[in-house]
Amino acid sequence: MNSRTIPISVDPVQTVLDNGLKDLWYPVCPSGFVKDQPVSMKRMGRKLALWRDGAGQVHALEDHCPHRGAPLSQGVILGDRIACPYHGVEVRCDGMVTKVPGSPGCKLEGQHAAKAFHVKEAFGAIFIYNSDDYAKEPKPLVLPEELTSDAYSNFLCYAEWRSDYRYALDNVMDPMHGTFLHKQSHSMSEGDSKASFQVRETDNGFVFEKVGQRGINFDWTEWADTGCHWMRLEIPYPKTGGPGGNFAIVGCVTPINAELCAVFFWRCRKVSDWMRSTWRFLYRNRLEARHWAVLEQDRIMMEQMEPDANSRENLYQHDIGLVRLRRHLKHLAEEQVEASGS
Repeated sequence: MNSRTIPISVDPVQTVLDNGLKDLWYPVCPSGFVKDQPVSMKRMGRKLALWRDGAGQVHALEDHCPHRGAPLSQGVILGDRIACPYHGVEVRCDGMVTKVPGSPGCKLEGQHAAKAFHVKEAFGAIFIYNSDDYAKEPKPLVLPEELTSDAYSNFLCYAEWRSDYRYALDNVMDPMHGTFLHKQSHSMSEGDSKASFQVRETDNGFVFEKVGQRGINFDWTEWADTGCHWMRLEIPYPKTGGPGGNFAIVGCVTPINAELCAVFFWRCRKVSDWMRSTWRFLYRNRLEARHWAVLEQDRIMMEQMEPDANSRENLYQHDIGLVRLRRHLKHLAEEQVEASGS
């Protein structure tokens, strides 16, 4: 029986979009995921090995020994190096092979043969710089004041949704869904169920907001690029929700694979002194469960959407924000593909 190979064309722009844009910081997991043993996880279409050295600093390499491809995450931590369990090959956090015990002096020693990643740990999460070139200086990791200012307190909410990460982005860029999907929640039952939206430019992105309604419901979303793609929104809170005014959410979404994504939502409130302690107690004992209930509504909606749902849409004025973001991300991917010469 004759057989032949049928070539399959791969759209490089789509590949970049599927796995996440390059040269950006992505949160990959909560800090507590990496403890005293190496951890393997898939993010941005790659399998990663993460570990902590003796000082607690997190390092990341592709989970692939440059010798035979064995998982480095099964190895032994040697400070800023990790020893592959298969043949003892030692790889430093910058990707250099520092020792080949079975063949000292072989040509593999001294080579930057493993793919390495810059790592930062901040705000309860581990961030990785998604770049193919470790020698390239990463952009600064800049996040909004709700995370960086001492005037705020926050809790990180982490979940993995079985959906394309872009559906999770669309969900946040769609404030109107709060009025309907979350109308039974403790904070999104007020306001007009009809709205017009507008786009307002910012220094780092744009705000997609309702015209004529602010501080009533989920009324606006901001998207920004500051070395990391993040989104921000506010939900007004009743007085029973404790001190601190509106409840802010800072969100990031990281692709794991085509059907799974990691979502990070920092829930923030502007509180200080005794109000900080009061709010943190109230959050843990009364509010957190309500917030998870809202997030579950989002998760179920995303996971029940068909993979090709976004190819059979009939969008209207409320969808300008997500359309704008989709076009922008595609434009960035096209620029990256052109720059790489792919």
